[in-house]
Amino acid sequence: MTIRSHVKPRFSPDYGRVMTTDKSGRISAGLLLWRRNRGELEVLLAHMGGPFWVKKDHGHWTIPKGEIEPGEEAHAVALREFAEETGHAPPVGPFIEVGEIRQKSGKRVLAWAVEGDLDPAVAQSNTYEMEWPPRSGRIESFPEIDRVEWFGMDEARRRLKAAQVPFLDRLEERLNAG
Repeated sequence: MTIRSHVKPRFSPDYGRVMTTDKSGRISAGLLLWRRNRGELEVLLAHMGGPFWVKKDHGHWTIPKGEIEPGEEAHAVALREFAEETGHAPPVGPFIEVGEIRQKSGKRVLAWAVEGDLDPAVAQSNTYEMEWPPRSGRIESFPEIDRVEWFGMDEARRRLKAAQVPFLDRLEERLNAG
């Protein structure tokens, strides 16, 4: 199943117009897709889309994730956000709970890992709109995620936001224990 442009982002009308740094109280849920490639563990990470992230790389990648709205179940949100941000249905499981972290902004992120494969060349994210350039009056559309890529664990630790690195550690721990 492939999801394309019919996926509608659930952003407020001011998304992208007002930058907030304090995200305490917000909770996101996401999926960490993993595979073995020639015996080596790899994870799929996502690079944020839009003009603020174009020149940012190491320390700025994330797991595919999105905010949990009131009344939503966290695991269901993780599945939905993976589909919206990659354009592909997530694998059916089994899922490995890799816990919760708190990002520098104060936002909590809950995550699950699942084994699967995805060709980054055919991944396609949903989009959002914002005024760009600032104060220009022009509304531009940007992909929420501009690309996904597979990384070995060492490189994934360099690319991923520092606060999300514990997800990698927990995945390795659970795979080694099981």
